[in-house]
Amino acid sequence: TGGTVYTAEEAKAVAHRLGYPVLVRPSYVLGGQGMQIAISDNDIDEFIGIINRIAQDHPILVDKYVVGKELEVDAVCDGTDIVIPGIMEHIERAGVHSGDSISVYPAQTISDTVREKIVDYTRKLALALHVKGMINIQFIASGEDVYVIEVNPRSSRTVPYISKVTGIPIVSLAARVICGHTLKELGYTPGLQPAGEYIAVKMPVFSFEKIRGADISLGPEMKSTGECLGIAKTFNEALYKAFEGAGVKLPKHKKMIMTVRDEDKEEAVEIARRFEAVGYKIFATTGTAKVLNENGVKAYRVKKLEQESPNILDLLLAHEIDLVIDTPAQGAEHSKDGFVIRRNAIETGVNVLTSLDTAKALALSLENRAKELTLIDIATVKNVEAK
Repeated sequence: TGGTVYTAEEAKAVAHRLGYPVLVRPSYVLGGQGMQIAISDNDIDEFIGIINRIAQDHPILVDKYVVGKELEVDAVCDGTDIVIPGIMEHIERAGVHSGDSISVYPAQTISDTVREKIVDYTRKLALALHVKGMINIQFIASGEDVYVIEVNPRSSRTVPYISKVTGIPIVSLAARVICGHTLKELGYTPGLQPAGEYIAVKMPVFSFEKIRGADISLGPEMKSTGECLGIAKTFNEALYKAFEGAGVKLPKHKKMIMTVRDEDKEEAVEIARRFEAVGYKIFATTGTAKVLNENGVKAYRVKKLEQESPNILDLLLAHEIDLVIDTPAQGAEHSKDGFVIRRNAIETGVNVLTSLDTAKALALSLENRAKELTLIDIATVKNVEAK
């Protein structure tokens, strides 16, 4: 278990007991503000100062950071039974704020064991907390193990989304439960509801081009300003619609830049291979280009900033790049070059991805581009009205 601390020394003691990486955050936080992933004592020293400027005189929480798949549920409990409209799966691994992650309903890649644990944990938590109304729970699945990230005995930003795509009016249902009705009286079978006939993808929308000086790299602090919905009979088409709706319109020039941190280079090879297969010309910084070429992916080496031309900035300013994939270094040691690359890319209208999970999803979308998109009338999604 993690710990509650007030000083950097106390935080480091907990981090040493848990083992790095750890999640450091204020005890009360909205939108992930001040939340950081620390990989060293130096990170703790820097992050504690940042957090104390945001939440003075409040304790700081230090928890083990678990790498895994993030899952989320919104449920309604009447004090005896629960109704779970569906389980949502995040494309990005835990560590990216849930509001900035691509969310898929129904969950596509979890096992029956994980699904059963989520339903069981949701019921036990709702009953133990004496919830009457809505509850939101976020989980991490690492293999077949399921961990609880947080429990919110309230509505969440995903309620409109999951209500729309399942047809279950969660707000109306919760209001009636609060007024004394039971779920069974209202015509609902307790537990996880059957999956709908559609697959829905919730895509975050960002406004980085309008917020000068903001770092666009994704992490525990929420940065998106909106969202859009892609819905279809297949996951691939729903994903493609969602990217289009969010303004990620590819390809145009079929040229991209890749620069990834050392620990991501092996995983980046297969992603680059998939972009190459759909016709992309790949430019990469020295270390990334070396790994890609050694693994059979043609990559053209491009110089970093402040080196002789042609460098990355020259490519961006030529307006011939569609996409930049740049995974920033973890911890406090962020690269100044990386920040400048990401900002210049955004300000020249280039799509930028800072998570390899998002890059994989985009590659999948491009591989399965629908020649003709099917139109779905969202009003026809079955609405299971409470009695």
